[in-house]
Amino acid sequence: MEAVAWLKRQKHLTDPWLRRTIGLGWLSGILLAVQAWLLADAINAVSFHPQTLASQWPRLSALLVLFLLRALLGWASEYSATHAAVKLKHQLRGELFDKLRLLGPAWISNHSGGELTTSLSDGIEALGGYYSRYLPATIFMAAIPFSLLVFIAPRDWGSALILLVTAPLIPLFMILIGQGAEKRNQRQWRQLTRMNAYFLDVIQGLGTLKLFNASRREAKVIGRISDEYRSRTLSVLRIAFLSSFTLEFFATVSIAVVAVIIGFRLYWGQMDFTQGFFVLLLAPEYYLPLRNLGSTYHDRMEAIGAAERLINIFEAPTHPPGTRIFLPQQSSGISFSLDSVGFIYAGNRTGLENLTLTIAAGRRVAVVGPSGSGKSTFFNLLLGFLLPTTGEIHADGQALCDLDLQSWRSQIAWVPQSPHLFHGSVLDNIRLGKTGASREAVEQAAASAHCLDFIQDLPQGFETGIGEGGRTLSGGQRQRIALARAFLRKAPLVLLDEPTANLDLHSEQLIQQAVDDLAQDATVITIAHRLHSVRQADTILVFQEGRLIEQGNHQTLQTSGGLYSQLLGAYGESR
Repeated sequence: MEAVAWLKRQKHLTDPWLRRTIGLGWLSGILLAVQAWLLADAINAVSFHPQTLASQWPRLSALLVLFLLRALLGWASEYSATHAAVKLKHQLRGELFDKLRLLGPAWISNHSGGELTTSLSDGIEALGGYYSRYLPATIFMAAIPFSLLVFIAPRDWGSALILLVTAPLIPLFMILIGQGAEKRNQRQWRQLTRMNAYFLDVIQGLGTLKLFNASRREAKVIGRISDEYRSRTLSVLRIAFLSSFTLEFFATVSIAVVAVIIGFRLYWGQMDFTQGFFVLLLAPEYYLPLRNLGSTYHDRMEAIGAAERLINIFEAPTHPPGTRIFLPQQSSGISFSLDSVGFIYAGNRTGLENLTLTIAAGRRVAVVGPSGSGKSTFFNLLLGFLLPTTGEIHADGQALCDLDLQSWRSQIAWVPQSPHLFHGSVLDNIRLGKTGASREAVEQAAASAHCLDFIQDLPQGFETGIGEGGRTLSGGQRQRIALARAFLRKAPLVLLDEPTANLDLHSEQLIQQAVDDLAQDATVITIAHRLHSVRQADTILVFQEGRLIEQGNHQTLQTSGGLYSQLLGAYGESR
């Protein structure tokens, strides 16, 4: 099974703590045999020989030391197991974040945020029990019983034979029952990720649901889904409880058989009391690791269910990042040349098709077209979030696929259509564009983005805290703070996704003036939905169904009778 093989490959992340856990647990099992012998010998001496309890103080003192030592070993083993799990979860979370960073926003946006969140939180957390409890239990299942047999067999080979024959029945029935539970648990984990994704979508769209009076309907759907999840969870637990009952039953019967045989042999005088009592003390401990394995089998099922989703993320294809440092060739901006560039999404959906294009440095380029025409794909390719399926993109004569992405993106100022503001002060959010920028530079950027006035009116000015997503600000204010980041960055390439969105007419005019200033020393490429905002562009690129069908300035395209002029007419902007 692929999930089990993947889990085993991650075991090295738990070293050396997992080995210590196993070693300490095994040593505790050996000391248990010594403890049982001392106890049996002391009781035999007091009960069947003329010795007083006071004469057994050396043995009793040794027993006390062994009790304390085994307790210490148990604590140390549990600590090592927990530390191994924590180390593994920390490492895997870091690797998963790195993988998502390499996959980029374009890949993430095509997958459910709820599923990814579940994988990062509950998915990684579910692996802990597999390494801290289940794996040590599988080793103890073999190591401790066989070690105890070494002590039992020389004293009573008959009991050792019974223990040896009955022991395999417990894992056999556990496997037979566990296979059905495992399949159900995997389906249960997939349902959990889908349910989390649905809940997250509902919460994010709660305002829209309220607006259309659909919140009650969705509440009923959530209730139905939750009830189905509860029923399926109980079905998994029923099988798990049946497995535990089976293990306890066979272990109890086996111990009873050993006890009855030893009892008869003691009654007939065929066995020494010390040896018989010693075997009886060890018999429950012989089966204990097998029973513990059954109780930890649920950790294995949870880990396999979580691993299936994690494997899909870790094995998502990524291209090896380039290593060349991007070196700008001119101060007026960055030039581009695209040679038969195409991109195909999963499912053979065309993002871009055979795009050949040249953009000179310092030019203002507008990208327009209907939804799904390839505008966002074009931007994601320029940002390095996607790599072309066919063709190559060159920036200042340097192939983007060969460039170190960090050095390339340091030359870009990007303002998405829905910029995100983080929990923190206004100052910190603007400084995201250039970490370590001075207060004066931040204020100048805010003034250029025409947001200085409303920032100064805030209770603490630039030090005013804003919630996650900028909840305390209006949409237009959030947009202008995002633009201030771009002004602070002073990058030779500026990518804007409708920078005047969510702005009133007066603010829109101010932002257009600011963008004009920004374009004087940079190449500016803008995705435009309001076509009146692109009239001053040097070149307008018109996309449709992933193909570039028109390019030129506003005057040329307006009279061409093509898609651009049709869009102008549809939006009432033909003049």
